[in-house]
Amino acid sequence: MSRSQLPANSPASPPADPFGAFCTANHVAQPGAAQGALHGLSFAAKDVFDVTGSTTGFGHPTWLASHEPATETATAVTRLLDAGADLIGRTISDELCYSLSGENSHYGTPTNPRNPDRLPGGSSSGSAVAVAGGLVDFAVGTDCGGSVRVPASYCGLFGLRPTHGSIPLTGVSRFAPRFDTIGWFARDAAMLKRISDVLLGDSAPAHGFRRMVLADDAFERTDPAIRAAIAPALDAIERRIGAHERAVLSPEGLDHWLETFRIAQAGEIWASLGAWIGEHRPSFGRGVGERFAIAATIAPDAALAARARADEIAVELAGRFSEDELICLPTTPTLAPPRGTASNEVEIDYRRRTMELLCTAGLGGLPQLTIPVATVDGAPVGLSIMARRGNDKALLQLAKDVFG
Repeated sequence: MSRSQLPANSPASPPADPFGAFCTANHVAQPGAAQGALHGLSFAAKDVFDVTGSTTGFGHPTWLASHEPATETATAVTRLLDAGADLIGRTISDELCYSLSGENSHYGTPTNPRNPDRLPGGSSSGSAVAVAGGLVDFAVGTDCGGSVRVPASYCGLFGLRPTHGSIPLTGVSRFAPRFDTIGWFARDAAMLKRISDVLLGDSAPAHGFRRMVLADDAFERTDPAIRAAIAPALDAIERRIGAHERAVLSPEGLDHWLETFRIAQAGEIWASLGAWIGEHRPSFGRGVGERFAIAATIAPDAALAARARADEIAVELAGRFSEDELICLPTTPTLAPPRGTASNEVEIDYRRRTMELLCTAGLGGLPQLTIPVATVDGAPVGLSIMARRGNDKALLQLAKDVFG
């Protein structure tokens, strides 16, 4: 029997958890192999990864109640177990992953260990919190619109959204496959790279970047305090690379790219989840429910047209940025919002502004790595480095070399 088919071997409850990061209704744990590159390390997995013999909850109690235990373990989790890492718990996800805030109206909002008065970010909120709080050595999540990059930034972590398609999504709850990736969190760049060597396997080798490109349109949308806070980190990268230039990510405007992303993503989400929602009529928290209601109205022709435009943008990005160029941009344009921020305010301003910065990697299928580089008013600030498809290991090596 392969490790992917081994039943979970779970204690009755998750480990001590002062931050509310772990799932309790469907807790799962499994020891890793007796040896391997990650032997002796502990990790947690977002509540979207299947583990044999346990039921995935997708961040919603109705989903948990309406699904059977998994018969195989997700490919990514199997790779980590085979490398010797111990799975010690499943972590809270925003409801069906359709949020960036980290809030869950059913299971609660995990506490951001780096700033408890602010949101942790989502939808991989529990995974980020578990790492930031020192409960595990690393954690895995998923990133469609920013669900690893945002919580990594808000919780002061290193986080990677890899090249789209570089890791199979087998055994991961289906959301928007054109944009979905697996991602992971660590407290330092060396650990992030160590995890990546296991999950990415024999992908393209690292090479040196020769030019740093500052994404002007992303910086223009970012609060001045954040721009100032990340400036020293940009100087450190420039000293390493030796040259920089300025460019815009989107010649037509990031707001236009976001609209393409929004329609294409919503169309895929409804194709994946609409039938289940129609059958089970689950309750959603504010914000999440509104987004699903909008997704239900996206006409199939509109979704197909947006998908086609997204594919065109991916080709354009591949043609505009070379293998040796490193794109730099703020991970988010604002600090993490305070806990209890009104949902309308979050939706209208915070989500739109944040998604304008995040959508490029999704549209282009690009790897993006967020680095904790500063704090402003006690809140962590992330700087992102991004590159052409397949250059994941080059990003990881640069982050390790410059930021340790």
